[in-house]
Amino acid sequence: MPLDNNRSEAALRKAALGRKNFLFVGHESAGENLAGRYALVATCEANGVNPEVSLADVLLRVQTHPNSCARRGASRRTPTAPPCS
Repeated sequence: MPLDNNRSEAALRKAALGRKNFLFVGHESAGENLAGRYALVATCEANGVNPEVSLADVLLRVQTHPNSCARRGASRRTPTAPPCS
């Protein structure tokens, strides 16, 4: 085990800065969204994955998925399609 813990301290520093910034998001649901995105980015970075590339891939897959509400339009509902929420 190394004598220093620079990597863990750097990770905690990011979380502490984020926690301070989360106080000023303006709305509770905005804070929840921001926390989710922050968790996604932190998980990607911890696993050595580029967060931008990963998020772009996920958004493309969701948009082109056969059951996607974005593909058929969230306002249009077909009788056999489940409701978009």
